[in-house]
Amino acid sequence: MRVAVVTGGSAGIGRATVREFANQGFDVAVLARSRDGLDGAVKEIEAAGRRGLAIAVDVSDYDAVERAADQVERELGPIDVWVNNAMVGVLAPVSEMTPAEFRRLTEVNYLGQVWGTMAAVARMRPRDRGVVVNVGSALAFRGIPLQSAYCASKHAIKGFSESLIAELRHEKSKVHVCMVQLPGVNSTQFDWVINKMPKHPMPVPPIYQPEIPARAIVWLAQHPRRNMWVGIATAGTILANRAAPKVLDIYLGLTGYKSQQTDEFDKSHQNNVFEPLPGDRGAHGAFDAKAHDRSPMLWLSTNRRYVVGGMLTAAAFAGSVVVRRARV
Repeated sequence: MRVAVVTGGSAGIGRATVREFANQGFDVAVLARSRDGLDGAVKEIEAAGRRGLAIAVDVSDYDAVERAADQVERELGPIDVWVNNAMVGVLAPVSEMTPAEFRRLTEVNYLGQVWGTMAAVARMRPRDRGVVVNVGSALAFRGIPLQSAYCASKHAIKGFSESLIAELRHEKSKVHVCMVQLPGVNSTQFDWVINKMPKHPMPVPPIYQPEIPARAIVWLAQHPRRNMWVGIATAGTILANRAAPKVLDIYLGLTGYKSQQTDEFDKSHQNNVFEPLPGDRGAHGAFDAKAHDRSPMLWLSTNRRYVVGGMLTAAAFAGSVVVRRARV
């Protein structure tokens, strides 16, 4: 019996990940604030024939996360996989952010992942097994305008994860901490951020459906790898920032505002930053018509052993042809 925990599992990427785990044969504990979303997620887990456990928790509360971890192990069994996915957001220039907003995003997006990782590893280390997946972003490598607090939190969790990975290596532990870096996703996030811009928020294109990162997360949980990039846009952003960060400063200064807003004015935007919103919103946001449901790069990443093997075989064959011709 395998047990997975998904924080922020009531909606968006987390909800799609909960479904994917259940379809892969895991019992799943869902940690989130929204009771409606939690109940909907558990119904989907049970429809897949697995056990589901809904725990209402704010991941910024360390003690609450610890209590949730204890409850999971009591009711479902030892935790095999813990996915840190919960997040909140604000779309605004730094000059319009408040201290309370910066603090809240840091406590949920960064410390929420730290608390979840600490709770999971404390239980996994004595068993010398288990996988933690920290959900990151291309924005863990490159900050963009209007998302300073979110980008900072993703940079921070990358640094924390790398430190812990090195410590586990020092101990020769078989507990794995993994990171998955995501592109723009058609999740509920863009209906729930605090928006201080005139038009409705949107993910930076190209946009992917949440099932793509969900498949990546569940695959990574079963094939642990230090870091995984999802989507060509993630690779492009990370590599471009390594090569020419100043050029990206200029480019994002010119395009970064427009690319994160639709053409429609945002008249009645609600947010879930400080309090959850009612209702079960599911996994998808408002951009189904613009979102890709496939990612060739994900296929390459999850099949890289066979891709590299095929390339080596092809290279060996080509080399043998060249040698034979040289002998003629």
